[in-house]
Amino acid sequence: MDSFWLVTMAILSGAVRGGTPFLFVSLGECLTEKSGKINLGQEGSLLTGAMTAYAVSYHSGSPWYGVLAAMGVGMLLGLLFAWLSQLPRTNDIAVGIALMLFGSGIAFFFGKPYIQPSAPLLPGIPLGAWSSSSQIQAALRICPLFFLGLLTAFFLGWFLRSTRWGLQIRAAGDQPSAARALGISLRAARTWAAMAGSGLAAIGGSYLSLYYPGAWTEAISGGQGLMAVALVIFARWDPKMCLVASLLFGGAQSVGPALQAAGIQTGYYLWNASPYVLTLIVMVITCSTKKSLAGAPGALATGE
Repeated sequence: MDSFWLVTMAILSGAVRGGTPFLFVSLGECLTEKSGKINLGQEGSLLTGAMTAYAVSYHSGSPWYGVLAAMGVGMLLGLLFAWLSQLPRTNDIAVGIALMLFGSGIAFFFGKPYIQPSAPLLPGIPLGAWSSSSQIQAALRICPLFFLGLLTAFFLGWFLRSTRWGLQIRAAGDQPSAARALGISLRAARTWAAMAGSGLAAIGGSYLSLYYPGAWTEAISGGQGLMAVALVIFARWDPKMCLVASLLFGGAQSVGPALQAAGIQTGYYLWNASPYVLTLIVMVITCSTKKSLAGAPGALATGE
């Protein structure tokens, strides 16, 4: 296989591997923001989910128990965010930053004993077994959580568009006054949205520690929880577009390693910064004061 195809295959497989955590966090943030709240604490949920999943997998011997435990812990953090952010005179951004620091802190504190031990990891589905090429076999070894994220993206789009609960969440985020007049509980809608959103972010964390890269370290997230906020803006609060944007960011993340695997060392560290540069470009382009943010919930971060 020549260098061009090797790099192309590596970037495509990297888009799936690196994009899966972005997908779960962005879907969770999209759901939360649809209810009218911004949760910058998703980075804390991501790290806490990664640590919890690894610890539970190590002690139970089952990585799937780890995924479930991570989701549960993430939902508890989401409940804490919902409660704090809906107290009088509180601000979503401040609460989110506080929970990001809190989640990161408890993950680092309780995760220290699990840096060295090896926990059972999630299996990969070998979709490339038909090929004799080891590169293709490695590229097409997909974690089941990616397919779960794929289904979640389409389910979430249907849920928000076609169900009563989805309508209530959208009403809470777009027209809080009208939602109150219709008897919709803003507190309940935003609480459930924040809990589910944080739970999804924590599943993204479990993917990091139990599949790719497949270990627990304190620097495992690389700021993906914060980058997902920009990704949701780029996706215009559309769950299906979150899928596209996640693969784009995942592909950008894999450019550096793909070039290195092909023997191209020039600008390696610069290519590794691609996701951060892409985030900056997205924020500059989409957050221009001369443009309206199409699809943005009307009450987002207004305190209403």
